[in-house]
Amino acid sequence: MMKIGLFIPCYVDALFPEAGVATYKLLRHFGVEVEYPEKQTCCGQPMANAGFEPMAVSLAGKFDAMFKDYDYVVAPSASCAAFVRTFYPKLLSGEHACLTSTKTLDIVEFLHDVLKVTSVPGKFPHVVSVHNSCHGVRELGLSSPSEKHVPSFSKVMDLLRLVDGITLREPERRDECCGFGGMFAVEEPAVSTRMGEDKISRHMATGAEYVTAPDSSCLMHMAGIAKKEHLPIQFVHVAQILAAGL
Repeated sequence: MMKIGLFIPCYVDALFPEAGVATYKLLRHFGVEVEYPEKQTCCGQPMANAGFEPMAVSLAGKFDAMFKDYDYVVAPSASCAAFVRTFYPKLLSGEHACLTSTKTLDIVEFLHDVLKVTSVPGKFPHVVSVHNSCHGVRELGLSSPSEKHVPSFSKVMDLLRLVDGITLREPERRDECCGFGGMFAVEEPAVSTRMGEDKISRHMATGAEYVTAPDSSCLMHMAGIAKKEHLPIQFVHVAQILAAGL
């Protein structure tokens, strides 16, 4: 049986545990063995993105040692999965070869590309607008980036189409950034907020009741703006929709 190490990023653990629980339920539903290493920590992305890359090296080493023996490492976070896959080999190059970068996947690509699921247990009778997060599109390849003019595809949409009762939409400028960008939201809050407002407006223009994405960080950013401005739109991680009813 395939053995999976469940990686729950620190902000998901602290703020959106329901996304982690949904990911665990999905993996168990599809018959894989799942373990959650309890001593896992932050992957180091905030430090590296802020320019303190050396501070992320020890965290990368700890992650690599903790997850190296699993067949795959699966996370409900496109940005953290992308950080491990894209930057860990460089971070650990002075220590040892990275053993986890090539087998660390976001839950969407694991279900779509590895398990190749053809049905999901979820039932979600709502209009949902799909948010394409920057890391998911441009580092994990969860959907086609508009700037490359390649044939259109979306692994997120492929999975969500399997959900009973759902109506899917995509906003204008479907893969434009929502303005979060990790440290960008802290360093440029006014620009970040305006980008978020524009993105929410485009999602709402689709008639959606919910916005979904594979990244809770993007959803957190937009949900915070929507709550502050009393906008009638809700936000939910894609894993929670796929796992609805479990």
